[in-house]
Amino acid sequence: MAGLLASGWRSTPLHEVVLKVHQRCNLACSYCYVYEHADQSWRDRPAVMSPEVFAAAVRRLGDHVRRQGLRRIRVVLHGGEPMLLGAATLGRLADGVRAAVPETCTVRVGIQTNGVLLTEAAVRTLRDHDIAVSVSVDGVAEDHDRYRVTHAGRGTYTAVSRALELLAAPAFRDGFAGLLCTVAPDTDPARCYRTLRDFGPAAIDFLLPHATWSTPPDRGPGVYGRWLTGAFDAWYDDPDPVPVRLFESTLDLLLGGASRSEQIGLSPVALVVVESDGAIEQVDALKTAYPGACATGLHVAHDDFDTALRHPGIVARQLGAGALCAECRACPLHRVCGGGHYAHRYRPETGFANPSVYCAGLRLFIDHVRARVHADTRPLPGG
Repeated sequence: MAGLLASGWRSTPLHEVVLKVHQRCNLACSYCYVYEHADQSWRDRPAVMSPEVFAAAVRRLGDHVRRQGLRRIRVVLHGGEPMLLGAATLGRLADGVRAAVPETCTVRVGIQTNGVLLTEAAVRTLRDHDIAVSVSVDGVAEDHDRYRVTHAGRGTYTAVSRALELLAAPAFRDGFAGLLCTVAPDTDPARCYRTLRDFGPAAIDFLLPHATWSTPPDRGPGVYGRWLTGAFDAWYDDPDPVPVRLFESTLDLLLGGASRSEQIGLSPVALVVVESDGAIEQVDALKTAYPGACATGLHVAHDDFDTALRHPGIVARQLGAGALCAECRACPLHRVCGGGHYAHRYRPETGFANPSVYCAGLRLFIDHVRARVHADTRPLPGG
């Protein structure tokens, strides 16, 4: 680390802080990275973030904003399921976040929710407190209800679709941030995209299921790549498409730009998570790797966010190509692929210095997108 600083390298200040305000969930999704994977630390943490921990977290946020001179920051009230706190409590927390940050910085507050508890009254309260709502939904009803179920095993699509209709209503549309969908390779990708688009979100994002070399995906990586190409084609051919972050980032990277997705590209990841007990951690998708993979040893009671940015795990996600393994750096696609999601590179013997477990699928997907772009940007005859 000392060598990096001596060379002139500087960390990228935070652009997002995730506050785990509620550690439990009312669903039992089969692929959940918090409850169904290697790291089970949620069991030993408080179910709800205490007022003292919350106050310390937002104080650290305000200090970081002032020290770094930030003009904008995003704060996500997360879980578990944050709506278990109730919309009124979430509104008070959002007000507390904004009160702790200087007026010179724009604060965007959002929640990531499964949508089951979003009643009209709740949505109205969230809108009153300017809380943007992103909902997790996995495509069409029969696909969603296979994975996103209650603890009693019942599907949740009916409740979630009712909530999405509320969010899309004119009175609440400004607060409807988007949809998050986990890829299921045995589903119809075009139908999935069209179903999500028809809910009228501001954006959609598709996530590959979190997997590592020690716990690989259920199907071969090429299957996931083919799913993404099918969804991409449906989106690319849509005359009125909804923004899809993964697809737009891939296009931007192929055309020489930067990525807005941690799944792809070499843009620095500038995010920390504050757990319900006040522990400052790395992005919690790393819980799929091994117990303690997210840990930094830091806590909001006695550590600031600038210190977290010097943690080796966070530094590695800001180094770009310098953090990739030799195999990835030798690949002509590495500036687009970026090695894939950091969590998906984990192998017990070599840590995160590996290609993504989805490498073959990402290559198939990127090559397909590049071919489509190339076909549409050929010079005209005689030009």
